[in-house]
Amino acid sequence: MEYLKNYWNNWNWNARSFKFHLKSCNTMRYDISKSIAPKMPYLGKGTECIKILLSQASKDMHEPLVPMLFPILGAHISGSEFQYPDLSWKELCGMMANLVADSGCNKGQLSNLVEAICRDFRQHDDAELKKLVEWSKQVKSRGANKEKPVRPEVAIWFPPSDITNAAYIQNSMACETLGGRTQYLNMPEVEMADKLCGGHKQVTQMLRNIYDRQRAGALRATADGVTGNPILRTNLTISSTPYATRKFYKNELFNGTFGRMVFSYKARTNRDGRIPRQGRYKEEFYQKLDEYLTRLSTCKGRYIIRPLNMLTDKLAQDMASLADLADDDILWDVSKRALVSAWKAGCVMWVLNNQTWTKSMGEVVEWLVYHDIWSKMQIFADMLSLDGGQVSEAQRRGPKNMLDSLPDTFNEAQLEALRTNLGKSSEGTNGQLRKWVFRKFITYSAETGLYTKTNEYLKGNG
Repeated sequence: MEYLKNYWNNWNWNARSFKFHLKSCNTMRYDISKSIAPKMPYLGKGTECIKILLSQASKDMHEPLVPMLFPILGAHISGSEFQYPDLSWKELCGMMANLVADSGCNKGQLSNLVEAICRDFRQHDDAELKKLVEWSKQVKSRGANKEKPVRPEVAIWFPPSDITNAAYIQNSMACETLGGRTQYLNMPEVEMADKLCGGHKQVTQMLRNIYDRQRAGALRATADGVTGNPILRTNLTISSTPYATRKFYKNELFNGTFGRMVFSYKARTNRDGRIPRQGRYKEEFYQKLDEYLTRLSTCKGRYIIRPLNMLTDKLAQDMASLADLADDDILWDVSKRALVSAWKAGCVMWVLNNQTWTKSMGEVVEWLVYHDIWSKMQIFADMLSLDGGQVSEAQRRGPKNMLDSLPDTFNEAQLEALRTNLGKSSEGTNGQLRKWVFRKFITYSAETGLYTKTNEYLKGNG
């Protein structure tokens, strides 16, 4: 009965919201080919929790921090599943995000927000650790010939950042045994992930398993018997410099690991000589925040958020159009998981907003997709050539809309010349033209042999 109630409630979104989703997705509002970050939309109705959290961060960190908040908040939701547009059911675990900025650019503000959001996790973990301390005392007090007490089942929700792989697997087993709880880790340096994964060679498998909510694949023999193989329910945030980020992921760019991680890049700002101001984390802030955290922790069941799914379907079409305009397969591949990550963030916002959808929440979801892809291109563009060798100018700057670089009326030779100039093969010219005609970006005149941009395309990109 509760499931039917939730199913019905998800239909209760107004016609105005419906019209917004159709309209907003007909055109792409962000240009991610430039070095300037896509501007975050105004945080309106339904995003109050995000605004409360940003009130404690300096203004220069608002946009870089927003994508980082959702893995932390999502870790507070356990025992819930949400239906993705492909009809699969997903938990809000496996959310991973990496904040990238130069040294001294205020990345440390993330850890302050982490501690504020995870105060309840700390309280739980302190109680769990006391159980271990008491057990350890009992073990030491028993003689060598006496039976030792059984180690208590202890699940840590917020493990330390330097956790080893063995400890992580053991804690994952405990979290699964005690109700399938999601654990959350915050790593101030990206290299710490090597320790979590059991070495850098294991990073690919471990991060993929975390994202996909797979089992650890970690059966091993010990003195106490054979360890388990738990489902990995983990959310993860990382902070790193551009140099460390590129070095860490350089071998993970084409195996899916790179696409699974959300990146939030903060470019260098002007040397204005002003020290950014953070919030003071007053009691009033914690009281407001706790109201939202309660909504997350009490969310249980299965849900279908129909306006969010409709928006995600439209964004998928936008990503396909963008990839066709740039003729970029890497962009298309990366965008698929960027959509899933942004969709999960939308689920978190929906729960925070008393399970109600708003226009502003949809705008944030859309921005998160473009911000993630833009950040990836800013950090890794020169490393993402298809053959891993030569790098074109377009790949250094990010995906370029080639149709915008052509006149309103053009011929096939002009597109072929543009493709050659951008380091793309001339053989792909005809196929790209067919895609543009199919998507109604252009029309073809057999009489003149010329292609003309459609009014629909010109209005959407004007």
